[in-house]
Order: sequence, then C-alpha cells, then structure tokens
Amino acid sequence: MTGPQRTPGVLGVDVGGTKVALRAEAAGRPAYERSFRWPPGADLAGDLAALAAEVNRLRDVWGPVGAVGVAMPATTDPAGTVTTWPGRPGWAGLDLAGALRRLFPDAATAVADDGDLAALAEARRAGADDVVYLGVGTGIGGGVVLAGRSVPGRSSAEIGHMVVALDGERCDCGRRGCLQSIASGPATLRRAGAGRGAEVSFEDLRAALDERRTWAVAAVDASCRALAAAVVSLGELLDPALAIVGGGFAAGLPDFVPLVAERAHAAGRPGRPAPPVRAAALGASSSLHGALELARDLAGLPVPVRPVPTP
Repeated sequence: MTGPQRTPGVLGVDVGGTKVALRAEAAGRPAYERSFRWPPGADLAGDLAALAAEVNRLRDVWGPVGAVGVAMPATTDPAGTVTTWPGRPGWAGLDLAGALRRLFPDAATAVADDGDLAALAEARRAGADDVVYLGVGTGIGGGVVLAGRSVPGRSSAEIGHMVVALDGERCDCGRRGCLQSIASGPATLRRAGAGRGAEVSFEDLRAALDERRTWAVAAVDASCRALAAAVVSLGELLDPALAIVGGGFAAGLPDFVPLVAERAHAAGRPGRPAPPVRAAALGASSSLHGALELARDLAGLPVPVRPVPTP
C-alpha cells in the first residue's frame, strides 16, 4: 500500500565553482536544503555524477519536484550550451539544457545568471521594483532589476566587469581595471598581503580589522571605494531605489557594507544622490533563493508575500 501522493515542489540549484547548494520548497512541507562540494579534479563526468547523486537523494528523502531553477556563474549561449566557465573549464561545450532535462525528465527547467537571480531574489525580499545588486565573493557578481524584471533580457548584467580604473589591476578576463580586479575577495586579500608583507587569509583580515591594523583598513577601504564608484555610476544610469551588496566575502566582514554606503553617499551630487546601500537580506544565499524564484515563476506560482523592511 502506497502513502499519500506528494505535491511536486519547486527546486533551486545554485551552482558554484567549488560547491553546489540545493533548496526545495512545497506548500505544507518543510523545506529541503543541502549543499555539497564538487569532487576534486574538475572533471565534467565526475561533476555530473555528483549532481545526479544529490538529485536522487532529494527525490528519495523529500519527494518530486515539478520545476527547477538553476543559478550559474558560467556563460551560456541561447541554446543552453556552456561557452566559458573559468571556475570549471571542463564544462565548456556542455549542453547544459540537455543535461538538466536528463536529470529532471518530469520537471520544467531553466537556467539564468547567478547574479541576475540574486538581484531578483533580493528585490522581491525588499519589496522594491528597481534594484541593483553587487555580490562580493571570489569574483564580483551582479544584477539589475527594473520594474520587477531582470535586465538586460538578452544577457546578464556584468557588473563585476564595469571598468572603474583604466590603469588598474589586471582582471582574470584579461582587461585592466574591472571592478572585480579591485574589490573581489581575492583582490582585497592580495592587497592586504602586499600591505602586510605576508600572505593574508580571510580570518587574518577579519581579525586585523577588529584591531584596526592599517594594512587591513586600507585594503578594505580601497575595495569599498571601488564598489561605491560602481553604485554611484549605476545610480546615474538607472536611478534604482536601492543598491544591495551581498556575497560571502561582504557578509563575513561586519563593517564592509556600511563603508560602501558611506563612500557612495559621499560621492552623490546635488539633485542626484547615490541610491541607498543595504546589506543583502539573504546573505550569501541570494543566488540560491533567486534560483527558487526562477523555479516558482516556471511553475506559475505567486511570489510569496514577505514583510517589506522600513528604510
């Protein structure tokens, strides 16, 4: 005798260069959330096998899903083929759309840029229709939401590759002066290490900031100034109601986002102040929740009603 039929849920998958997070939700059931690290070696077959094992575990433990949204840092073409992904180069050429159909033959699936989805999730959580999002981690992700929709529609908003210093540091894209080359987590740690005269870990940086060590304060201030410049420029171009700064690196340094807000506010001009800057409400999980929003949209489910924070 079989048990009661479970209503298919929605699943968000946040695919990163080192780990993957999954979250499934359905009315009347506790949410399922789990993350795993990719197997060593950056082998495509091994990665896909690990992902398939996690999907099977989800079905066994939690139940079926009817719609799946996937947040990806890789560049994909309109057909769903991965064109470039420096974090896991073996994925180049993968028919990602086809791989997802094989993993989820009974579900609707869609893939979008992780920064765009993070922006969408944060905008909905904030109850704001016009938002720019900057995610500070291993790189700089980002997204733009205008009138409640991600823009531009044809491609992702590459905020991390906005040029903020033409003669600046070389970015991993090959160009100089990208925001990512100055304000990402690794760039900040490299600058801190140069100031200290020794390699600096994230824990070293956080402890040194607590002690107000000059080399740590200067390294972080340079990153926050670059991010503030990006916020001000995006404000001039798009006039968003809100700029949100998230990502694991930013979330791990308590004074990081307030410093970006302070620098951006100071750089405003009469008649065109910089947009207010807030920390991401979803912390380092913005992309994961954005993938869930994508799945919810695929399933035709309403956006959950959430409290709107006061300014």
